[in-house]
Amino acid sequence: MAILNIEILDKMNTRIENELIPLMRTAEYAKTDELIENILQELHKAIPDKKRISYGITYVVKLLSKALYERVEESDLDVFHIATVLYKNLSSFRTKCVGLGMLSYHGLNDIDATLPYFKNAANHEIWEIREFAQMYIRKITKKYPNEVQAFLLSLTQSVDSNHRRFASESLRPVVENRWILKNPEFSLKVLRQLFEESDPYPRVSVGNNLSDLSRQLPEQVFEIVKELVSKENENSYWIANRACRNLVKTEPLRVMDLLKVDIYVYKNKKYKRVIYES
Repeated sequence: MAILNIEILDKMNTRIENELIPLMRTAEYAKTDELIENILQELHKAIPDKKRISYGITYVVKLLSKALYERVEESDLDVFHIATVLYKNLSSFRTKCVGLGMLSYHGLNDIDATLPYFKNAANHEIWEIREFAQMYIRKITKKYPNEVQAFLLSLTQSVDSNHRRFASESLRPVVENRWILKNPEFSLKVLRQLFEESDPYPRVSVGNNLSDLSRQLPEQVFEIVKELVSKENENSYWIANRACRNLVKTEPLRVMDLLKVDIYVYKNKKYKRVIYES
């Protein structure tokens, strides 16, 4: 089902052709930033009220980045140059992420030129850019799994906790990454490098990733929890505990046995061994 009607999409493409592309032939970054922001606001305002919570600014940024990439590629402009200029020189996270989105489409044809920008975005001072980066890289990962896996493995060794979080977060089994469920070792090879992570920011991501995997692959995650607990490392144990948030709903005793506890707390709910053994 289309979120925006054809008239709105036509207007967006017209503004790209008649206003935005001509402006990109200049170095007037402030005007370019203002124009892209204006188009994004128009698109966001056009989303029906009932859908605006689910399809907010993330949706329109991704929509505009794809449309702009396609229009620039059809022009005589260098799409990679334009994408990097937007990412480097615009001001807000929304407008910069239009450029980053364009880079993600360019990455489907030229991964080597693109990955350094994702490394930059992965530890950007603006947290929204870090979030967009882990969403944008998914399409590249699906096309170039070996290359991206090697890239993510290198980031797990980074001294920057944002890089390490990015390595995990970009592999969460969301819709674009559903293919990973058929080959979970693809993501687990990366996650295992973070199984003793001490920084809370990436550590939470690893635990959440495993918890997500457990919805479709419970037995595999049970084995991973066993592996984590056996390390006798406090960080590994924390990840194991986090990984059980979904498993405990169906097999509470098994979870408590693996974690060697009599009570498992998840949000406001307590799972007590004494209740399940009585």
